[in-house]
Amino acid sequence: YYYGEDRPFAPSLAVTTTGGAFDAESLAGSMTCGTANCHSQILEEWIPSAHRYSAMDPLFQKVQSVMAEQNGPESTRYCGGCHDPISLFSGTKNIFAENLTGLHGYQEGVSCLVCHGVRETDLQGNANYVMTQPSTYLWQWQEEGLGKFVSDFLIRTYPDEHLELSKRMFKAPEYCAACHKQFIDQEVNRVGWVQLQNQYDNWKASHWFVEGDPTKTVECRECHMPLVASSDPAAGDATDYNRTPDDGKHRSHRFIAANSMVPAMLELPGYEEQLLQTEQWLQGKFEIPEIAEKWRDGPVVELALETPDSVAKGETMPIRLVMTANKVGHDFPTGPLDIIQSWVEIHVFDEQGNEIFSSGTRDEKHFIEPGSFLFKAEPVDQYGNLIDRHNLWEMVGVRYRRALFPGYSDTVEYMVDCPTTMAPGEPRDLAKYGEEVQDFEIPYKEGVAQYQVVAKLMYRKVDQFLINFLLGEDSGLTAPVIEMNRAWATIDVLDETARVETREDGDGSPVPAGG
Repeated sequence: YYYGEDRPFAPSLAVTTTGGAFDAESLAGSMTCGTANCHSQILEEWIPSAHRYSAMDPLFQKVQSVMAEQNGPESTRYCGGCHDPISLFSGTKNIFAENLTGLHGYQEGVSCLVCHGVRETDLQGNANYVMTQPSTYLWQWQEEGLGKFVSDFLIRTYPDEHLELSKRMFKAPEYCAACHKQFIDQEVNRVGWVQLQNQYDNWKASHWFVEGDPTKTVECRECHMPLVASSDPAAGDATDYNRTPDDGKHRSHRFIAANSMVPAMLELPGYEEQLLQTEQWLQGKFEIPEIAEKWRDGPVVELALETPDSVAKGETMPIRLVMTANKVGHDFPTGPLDIIQSWVEIHVFDEQGNEIFSSGTRDEKHFIEPGSFLFKAEPVDQYGNLIDRHNLWEMVGVRYRRALFPGYSDTVEYMVDCPTTMAPGEPRDLAKYGEEVQDFEIPYKEGVAQYQVVAKLMYRKVDQFLINFLLGEDSGLTAPVIEMNRAWATIDVLDETARVETREDGDGSPVPAGG
């Protein structure tokens, strides 16, 4: 009882209605939800979703193993409340540093019954919810034969117990906040309280929340669980202002967001469609008709390039990129910003396609070029060391954080030299400093009259350093990179060359002004 005899699931804040453990099987069995001619479409949506693979995610598995090795297996219960609740409530995370996730927990992550078994939530986050053990029908866990037939028959004929799994509280953003809000406290880092990711409070403080007016408020489920055509028994809803009991739609259980790596990595059934929708989502191409009147059109993050109309040869071209959070309902990016990367990739080309400047490119090992503009966070431990292995249990603060709040803008500026020539000068002997000045001409290749600037906002779910650390550099893995948006601009090159002023040094030698 590392955290106390009366706290079997601590340091997670999740508890059960009985105060004790549940049999893992009682919170699992999601596949049976689609085999009684009932929720087969919803099951197909859930299978490649982030909720389903929350425990089997190889990165999560490795991180919790490192945590167990450092702080003991009980410490991983902190993660289990949201990532691996079946294992948490069945006691798997209590004894051994290996096999911290039970088979049911691994296969189902946040299962159907885990979500639908929650009865209370609290706004603290860190899995601050109360879990009940759902009632079962006779032979409910039978997968075939007479037992399966009888179980399906009873569920459809006497659905009262089954209907207890549907609660109006599931619609509320406060329900989502139980896991989509996170902090570290002294029990975990042995120092003190510090805020981590927090989608709920971001959203609540933004223009997307208008208290008491659902026609102007955009809630979590309206974006991440959009309506889809359905013949499911759960189709229709009389409680939403813009729905009816017979609208022939249900809320998608894909939980589309920005998880663009793991479904393909695990080759989950239906991952191709999951990743297609994820890419469309990040690019702002995902349409949700039922909230079109209160949402926004266009990209998730708008880009605007500010450049001079023209530049003389030899001048510096100031390039400014303005990024504005357009559609996003909370900070962008959001989630664990110690591993998520969103950055600007910019190129400047001449008319012949020659590149004269770039930033934000990746090398052959998939690392982003040093000095690139990134939205990110840099958490630190109590000694000031960077938290770069997702070892959040050692985090005590943040030394740097950059993200976009809904409706707000950020800028990045570049100063790019406009070359005076497209041909190299002929080599000459260098004059000795202070003795003489030698004049020479540089031949100029005619025809460069314009430069094109291309700026892109890129996104990937996991940075390369963490992938290499957790899975090995020889794994050959890298997170998919999605181009969220791009902007173009052209800059005309004037015929004249910028005048270079000179002054004399103390001994009479000419040097460039300012040098």
